[in-house]
Amino acid sequence: MRRASRRQALVIGLVTSVLFGMPAVTAASHAWGTYHWARASNPFTLNVVDNVNPAWDPYLDEAIQDWDQSSVLVLVEEPGAGTSLKTCKAINGKINVCNGAYGDTGWLGVAQIWVRGSHITRATTRVNDTYFNTSTYNTPAWRELVMCQEIGHDLGLDHQDEDFDNPNLGTCMDYTRSPGTNQDPNQHDYQMLEQIYAHLDGGASGPATLPGNGQRDPRAPLAWGQAVDDDLYVASLGDGGRVFTFVIWVR
Repeated sequence: MRRASRRQALVIGLVTSVLFGMPAVTAASHAWGTYHWARASNPFTLNVVDNVNPAWDPYLDEAIQDWDQSSVLVLVEEPGAGTSLKTCKAINGKINVCNGAYGDTGWLGVAQIWVRGSHITRATTRVNDTYFNTSTYNTPAWRELVMCQEIGHDLGLDHQDEDFDNPNLGTCMDYTRSPGTNQDPNQHDYQMLEQIYAHLDGGASGPATLPGNGQRDPRAPLAWGQAVDDDLYVASLGDGGRVFTFVIWVR
C-alpha cells in the first residue's frame, strides 16, 4: 500500500523546475509542466489506439468522447493490432491504450508519456485487470475514472486535487475514495487544455529515436526512473528524451 497522496501540483511543478529547468506550474494550473503534443493548427487530431478487451471498450469509448469535447483537439479511436497487449508498445504520434493482468503491482493504472524538448511524441495508458477483476474495483465508476484520468495525463494534464478526503470536484482528474461523481472531465479540465494548446507549433511531434522504443516495464517503479513524487516518475533516455510515468495506486 502506498502513501495516502502525493503533494499538490504546485509542488510537483517546483520540484520538476529544479530538476529540469522548466517553468513551475502555478496553483491555478493542473498542467504537469510545459509538455504538449505539437501541432500546426487547432483543433488538432490525435489517434487513440484501442488495444483493450470488450470489458474495457465502453470505458475507453466514454473517455475518448469526453476528452474529444475539448475545443483544441479531436480524438480518433483507432483499432489496435491486438499483439502483446501487456507490453503495450508506444506508437509514435499516438496514444496506445491496453489492459492486462499485470499482477499484484500495487497500481490500478499507469500513463507513460515520451517527450522530446517540450513536445509529447508518444504515450500509453495501461489498466491492471489483476485489481479490476476484484469486487472492490470491478465497478463502472472505478473503471471510468481510471481510464479517463490516465488519458488526461497523456494529454498534458495533472490532478486538480490530490487529497483523497476532500469533497469530489466532479472531474476524473481528482483523487477520491468514492469515484461516483468523478468519472468525467469538468469545465476546468477543458479550460486547462485550451491554455496548454493556445499556441501553435510548426507541425506534428517528431519521432524520438530510442533504443528498443524506450519501453519501460510497467510493473515496477524501479524501471520508471527517478521518483518526483509518490505517483510521478521520470527517466532520461540518453538522447534528450524523457519518459514520464503517472501511477494510480491501489488504496
